[in-house]
Amino acid sequence: MLRFMLLTGCVGLMAFATGCTQDTSAADLQAIKNQEIAWSKDAATKDVTKITAYYADDATLLLPNSPIVHGIAGIKSAFTGILQDKNFALTFTGEKAEVAGNLGYTQGNYSMTMSDAKGNPATDKGKYLTVWKKQADGSWKALEDMNNSDLPVGGN
Repeated sequence: MLRFMLLTGCVGLMAFATGCTQDTSAADLQAIKNQEIAWSKDAATKDVTKITAYYADDATLLLPNSPIVHGIAGIKSAFTGILQDKNFALTFTGEKAEVAGNLGYTQGNYSMTMSDAKGNPATDKGKYLTVWKKQADGSWKALEDMNNSDLPVGGN
């Protein structure tokens, strides 16, 4: 009888704990979308600190025709170089977002202008995919970030 009561009590506690778990997926999804909107606005500032603040410490950045950039220090270094380009401009807009537990992703389109070999502005348009991870403080940071040009190989 004691075993039955203990088993029943354990099952009851598990059911209570499960029932008390709050579904935050809608709020988390909105948080990721808000982060992405703010990140796109901050990209226009050309401020490396603002732009890289959206990355997790252990994030990776996957840029076309370049090796993987590991960690926030590497990402800051990469953006420091990119932002020295006088023609640099970046905008991006999310089209799709999903969240499941502590991970989410956004997918969308970007437009990025940089200098070509002659120093003239050259604009690339393409798509991106960002994987987000919920941090211990409840914020969302980019864990994996990659973009991919829509232009044919060889440029315009």
